[in-house]
Amino acid sequence: MKNKASKFDLRLRVVQHALKEGVKPAARLFATTPKTVRKWLSRYRQERLAGLNELPRIPLSCPHKTSPKQEARIVQLRKQFPFMGAKRLKLMHDLKPSHQAIGRILKQHGLAARRPKKHKRKASLREVKKRWKLLGQFSIDTKELRDIPHYWPQMKALDLPRYQFTAREIRSGLMFLGYAREQTAVNACTFIRIILQHLRDCGIQVHGIKCQTDNGHEFIGCKRQDGRRDGFGPTVEGFGAIHKRIPIKAWSYNSDVETVHRTIEDEFFDLEDFSSPRDFLQRVGSYQAWYNLLRPNMNKDNLAPWQIITKLKPSMSSQLPRLPPLMLDWLTPDYIEHDEIQQRGYDVAFHPW
Repeated sequence: MKNKASKFDLRLRVVQHALKEGVKPAARLFATTPKTVRKWLSRYRQERLAGLNELPRIPLSCPHKTSPKQEARIVQLRKQFPFMGAKRLKLMHDLKPSHQAIGRILKQHGLAARRPKKHKRKASLREVKKRWKLLGQFSIDTKELRDIPHYWPQMKALDLPRYQFTAREIRSGLMFLGYAREQTAVNACTFIRIILQHLRDCGIQVHGIKCQTDNGHEFIGCKRQDGRRDGFGPTVEGFGAIHKRIPIKAWSYNSDVETVHRTIEDEFFDLEDFSSPRDFLQRVGSYQAWYNLLRPNMNKDNLAPWQIITKLKPSMSSQLPRLPPLMLDWLTPDYIEHDEIQQRGYDVAFHPW
C-alpha cells in the first residue's frame, strides 16, 4: 500500500472487500495487516469516502514552539537593528529561541535579506563616487616592485627604483606616479608636495583637498632634531589640504589606488624591457600619459580620467595630466624651498609620450 501511487483507490478497494469478506481475508488479499484494514474501515464508517484521504502528519501541538510574544520581540529587534543577524540577535539580546528558530522567523517576515554580492557592492560604491567632488580626494600609497618576476632582474642589473609612489584622484581616476630606491618619509613628502604644487599651478584650489593614506611609516612622519615636524601630514597641511589616515588593517579603504597597482603590474611591469633608468622613466611616462588621457576605464563608463575631467569641468587647464612621473631620488629636499618647486637638472621632456 505504501508503494501505490493512487492510495485512495487502493484503500477503497480494501474497505469494500473487508465489508464483503471480512478483515482477515482482505488483509491476506492485499498483503497488509489486519490492523491496517481495521484502521481504514473505521475511518470509512465514520466519514465515508472523506475518511480515506491522507491526514496531515504535522503534530497537533509543539511545546517548544516560539511564542507569539517572543516572535514579535524578534521582529521588533531586527527592525531596530537591521545589521544584526540571527546569531548576534540571540547573543546580544539574550533571546531564548535558538539562532535557527530566529533565522526562520526573520525569513517568514521577509527580514532575512542576504548581503549583496561583492560585485554588486562595488557597483553601488561606483555610483556613490560619481557624485563626489572632482579633485576633492586623492588616495596615496606605495607599491613594492621587488616582487615582480619580470622587473626584478632588470631592477638589479640597472639599479632601477624599488618602490612606486602612487596618487590617484577618486572621482576621475587621474594618476600620478613617483619612483624611488627607498620607502622613506622624505620621498613621500617630496612626492605629495610636488603634486599639490602642480595642482595649485594649474589653478586648482588645493585648500581642503583630502590626501588619504594608510599607516605606513613613510606617511606617519617623523620629527627633526630641531623639533620641527617634517612628516607627510604637516607637509600636506602646509598647503591647506587635509591628511586622512585609514583605520588599521582596513586596506579596502584604499581600494582605488590598490586597484591601479594591480593594473600597472599587468599592463606595464610584466611586459616592458628597459635599457637604462632614463629609458625606464620615458616608458613609464608614456604609460602614465596613456592611462590618464586615452585608456578607457570600464568602471567609469569607459572614459579615460582626462575625458571625465573635461566633461565635468571643460575649463580645466590642459597642463593637469602632464606632470611626468617623478624620480624622487633625483629630487632632494633642498630643491623644494618656500613651497616652490625648482627642478634643477630634471631635464626630462615634459611630454615623454
